[in-house]
Amino acid sequence: MQLLNHLQRRQAEGNPIRVGLVGCGQEGSGMVHITNQMAGLDTAIIADIDLNRPLATFQRIGIAEQDIVKTNHPGQAADAIRTGKRVVTEDALLLPQIECVDAVVEATGVTDVGAQVAWHCILNRKHVVMLNVETDVTVGLFLHQMAQRSGCVYTVSTGDEPGVCKQLFDFSRVLGFEVVCLGKGKNNPINYYATPETAREEAERKNMNPKMLAAFQDGTKTMVEMAAMANATGLVPDTPGGHGPKADLADLNKVLVPQEDGGVLSRRGCVDYSTGKVAPGVFAIIATEDPRVVEDLRFYAMGDGPYYTLYRPYHLCSIETPIAVAEAVIYGESTLVPQGRVAEVVSIAKRDLKAGQKVEGIGGRDFFGRMYAYTEAKAARGIPMGLTAGGTLLRDIAKDEMFTEENFQPDTTQFVYKLRQMQDTLPV
Repeated sequence: MQLLNHLQRRQAEGNPIRVGLVGCGQEGSGMVHITNQMAGLDTAIIADIDLNRPLATFQRIGIAEQDIVKTNHPGQAADAIRTGKRVVTEDALLLPQIECVDAVVEATGVTDVGAQVAWHCILNRKHVVMLNVETDVTVGLFLHQMAQRSGCVYTVSTGDEPGVCKQLFDFSRVLGFEVVCLGKGKNNPINYYATPETAREEAERKNMNPKMLAAFQDGTKTMVEMAAMANATGLVPDTPGGHGPKADLADLNKVLVPQEDGGVLSRRGCVDYSTGKVAPGVFAIIATEDPRVVEDLRFYAMGDGPYYTLYRPYHLCSIETPIAVAEAVIYGESTLVPQGRVAEVVSIAKRDLKAGQKVEGIGGRDFFGRMYAYTEAKAARGIPMGLTAGGTLLRDIAKDEMFTEENFQPDTTQFVYKLRQMQDTLPV
């Protein structure tokens, strides 16, 4: 693959890949700075509910104010882009309508917005790259199949942990290794009851949104990432929420292995995470039965086996996202997509909640996400995490109780709910 050569050629020809971005928060704005220093790929238009954010981002990379056009009209946006100007808009659904935009990156983290943007991109045969993994684990299977029929690419981003884990998985399987466990490091133990209030001080120090930080602290983000890995690879959650042992890098291939070999797994072929000194890296625990390959692995300083750790010590999130964009446009390839229903992230109450109460979104005070095997979640009639925000409690539920079809009604007016209803009609 000669991605750099392709991009340099497009730059020389004056034909860069034109990217639209939805959501100009921490991840989205970071991606814009990367595309600004790349050859052959430009962020041409940004949609955000607060226009000050995309305006400030474009100005930080040196775009003069007179070269930034504010519009919600597709024709005006297209004309501006063709003349080399940048565009900002409040209308996320404008981007799929602009013919000269090659791909759209969705970076809001809001499941309903992500579902709408992806749907309209695919209807317009426009590639869509999801930094919004929350949407992917809710309706990604339907969106991927829809994109295949439309002749465009739907994909989760390179750089996010599911994407880099999938790269390790593919590397291992191409070479014929068994993947015993695939996972990520988490830099702190889960605090299921974290809220924006408890996260605020740390969030301010890190220049983060407190709600976003709370979604990391309460484990929801980790559960979403592992579910995406499971649905893309067929590897399963060994236990609800994963084991999450405190294992450092040197111990991963002793801990996240089957119980009969001294580990914690009840089976082979799982997704999990570690709170030891592994973050921000990702890993695959692999095995082989070939004695000569074992000998070679020992020669290459991979240890004595029977399990070996492949480790990537970093994931660069939005910094790597343009690679997923370029591969979609140039090669028609995806980084990670759901291949089936393997895992589901279900909502669990953070506190006692009352009948009639409307529920806050991800990272709020009301629920956290926990990963289950899809069959377990379905048997319990659990509510997918991505359908929880804005819904209503049908009866009182207690702290740590699962949201189910008996005690909770999602907001049926949301587009993501309607898309999930369609996904649930697909053959298992």
